[in-house]
Amino acid sequence: MKIKITACQFRVEKVSNFLEFQEQVEDLITQVPENSDYIIFPELLTIGLSAAFGEQDASSVIRIDEYTNQYKDLFRSISRKRKQVIIAGTHLERRENEYYNIAYIFDEDGSVVEHKKTHIFPAEANWHTSEGDELEVYSVGPVKIGIAVCYEAEIPEISRILSVNGADIIFCPSYTFTEAGFWRVRHCAHARAIENQVYFVHCPTVGEPGSPLPNGYGRASILSPCDSAWPANGIVAEAEMNEHTIITGTVDMDELYENRKSGAATTFKDRNRRKDMYAKYEPYEGLKYVLDPEPLSSE
Repeated sequence: MKIKITACQFRVEKVSNFLEFQEQVEDLITQVPENSDYIIFPELLTIGLSAAFGEQDASSVIRIDEYTNQYKDLFRSISRKRKQVIIAGTHLERRENEYYNIAYIFDEDGSVVEHKKTHIFPAEANWHTSEGDELEVYSVGPVKIGIAVCYEAEIPEISRILSVNGADIIFCPSYTFTEAGFWRVRHCAHARAIENQVYFVHCPTVGEPGSPLPNGYGRASILSPCDSAWPANGIVAEAEMNEHTIITGTVDMDELYENRKSGAATTFKDRNRRKDMYAKYEPYEGLKYVLDPEPLSSE
């Protein structure tokens, strides 16, 4: 079974109203092939709407929650009209007295499931966002998928949990503020693809919206394990750096399943082969000396 994926590398700009944001989204979506099975937008897709509140600071960023209903209505309408699954990036939303960075997946019938980002990047704490506590695999579209939002790609346990619970493709909306930040997520994304034998789709926000919004740096990519079934570098498709653009690539699920059984590196199953050895080392107990080191002797 072959799956076509399109990543929409969105260039964030300050906008004064929701219609301007909608026009940006529609500019990209009209370039997407009608037969793509999955479409992904990047993290904090709606952040440019903070400019609609005038003077900008951390409080204006979280006020984009006021556009939540319009954001959901827009993507619900697009997914129904196009009959496609859309991972609509992420959006800051208030739930009771807390704010969460939430990824939304819209099915072709307009129904929606969500993932609250579980690991907040340190700089993100300035927006007073809370962390989610659930990792789910979603049967949306032709295969099972998982979500790892930006920093979550840098936490190996996230993708491992998703893959052992059935995710064959992990989608990663991201917003990295520097070149170094981009490469951290990108390198980790590819490591997750290799060690779990999954496809990994990395889709960053780009652009220079101006203070107080951070710049976005990156290039979208559709990544595979590095083995003979795919390009040697494991890159199925890749965008131009920092452009407002899309990329589309096709991945073969049968090749992935066969690679897990007979590939040169069968990491998906081999990570369980030495469970008895791993069990000797209680998680994190052995790391105490790193996290809380004893002071060095003066001698």
